[in-house]
Amino acid sequence: MATTVSDRPGYGQLLRTPGAWTFLLPGFAARQPFAMLTIGIVLLVQHTTGSYGSAGAVAAVSGVSMALFAPQSGKLADRFGQRAVLLPGVLLHAVSVSALTVLALVDAPLWALFAAAVPTGASIPQVGPMVRARWAAMLGATPDRPASPLMSTAAAFESVTDEFTFVLGPVIATALCTGVHPAAGLVTEAALTLVGGLLFAAQRATQPAPRPAATAAEPHASALSVPGVRVLIVAFLGIGAVFGGMQVSLTAFSAEIGHPGVNGVLYGIFAAGNMLAGIACGAIAWKSGPRRRLIVGYVALTLTASGLWAVHSVPLLAGLGLLVGLCIAPALISGYTLVDSLVPATARTEAFTWLTGAVALGQAAAVTAAGQLADAHGASTGFLVPLAGTALALVTLLALRSRLAPPSAGRTVARGIGHREPVTVD
Repeated sequence: MATTVSDRPGYGQLLRTPGAWTFLLPGFAARQPFAMLTIGIVLLVQHTTGSYGSAGAVAAVSGVSMALFAPQSGKLADRFGQRAVLLPGVLLHAVSVSALTVLALVDAPLWALFAAAVPTGASIPQVGPMVRARWAAMLGATPDRPASPLMSTAAAFESVTDEFTFVLGPVIATALCTGVHPAAGLVTEAALTLVGGLLFAAQRATQPAPRPAATAAEPHASALSVPGVRVLIVAFLGIGAVFGGMQVSLTAFSAEIGHPGVNGVLYGIFAAGNMLAGIACGAIAWKSGPRRRLIVGYVALTLTASGLWAVHSVPLLAGLGLLVGLCIAPALISGYTLVDSLVPATARTEAFTWLTGAVALGQAAAVTAAGQLADAHGASTGFLVPLAGTALALVTLLALRSRLAPPSAGRTVARGIGHREPVTVD
């Protein structure tokens, strides 16, 4: 689908893209539950077991399961189409969440909750990556046209949507679990996933075409075989470490100073910074390429995260948290934008799910590490996790930045996923 753009693309022009609203609205409903799942599990399991440790462990199992299985879901969506993966996926997720809920309510042993958490996480529908893949199919480069300037605007729009989801979802789940019933959050999550997923799957006109059947000369290959995708995964692991480390450390800090209620305010300021930066990134007509923006943004993210452990007052932590949030969106958006130039259309959904899974895996690891540090040495030490995660990722980015450049004309990106024309990214 050809898209005509002006010299200065913006959100209004993006949302006027023909067919966009047909998948944006059901897509938003379908991925809203993603942010409700973890807090819903924690609140229900803590209510039935009386242990935050057990509740966090069950939630972590679902998160790790999602991170491991999401790329396979994306790969199947690229090969067979999004609808073919979504329909059984949302049904399996609804059944798995229902089973986990029932097991928790009947005081099943912890191993049974772990067992139910595996399919619950593995079946989380990857609607966010699928929406990004639809934008890429509509606006990305093809043999017949160059990539639209609206691609970076779409990446920014999706980042803002994701952040809004992660602000709104936990609030809804918490209100349902505390005001209605401890299981209400998970029940609503399952229902929204089922209804929203089915509506999204019904939008067949905008879904990317499935990749052709494999041949002996050109077998199917994973997006993971693209070197640049592997570098981006490391970068997104670091971003996940920021999310997980901030969640736990802000909670521990608020409890340590005797004002647990301030946790929501501090995390809200952090999330607001991310949203504001995402909005700004989409409104700017960038002259520099996404690779350069990714590196610059990651340097800023690492520098701001490096001061968190030394801050001991609420106003200063709020201000620094805002700065950290402001630095996350540019890195996320640039990373997602790079996928269009690095990965052929036949593997983009899988590539997006690798990045989303990397954030979830980094978040799960950071929650565990930051929690142990905070318990053993105080809340401030938990903030060392975002610093360590971003510093290690930044070193990798700088050392392997050449792998984020698109391949030359006619050069094979990875065995089995085709060729690319040159695209300027720097």
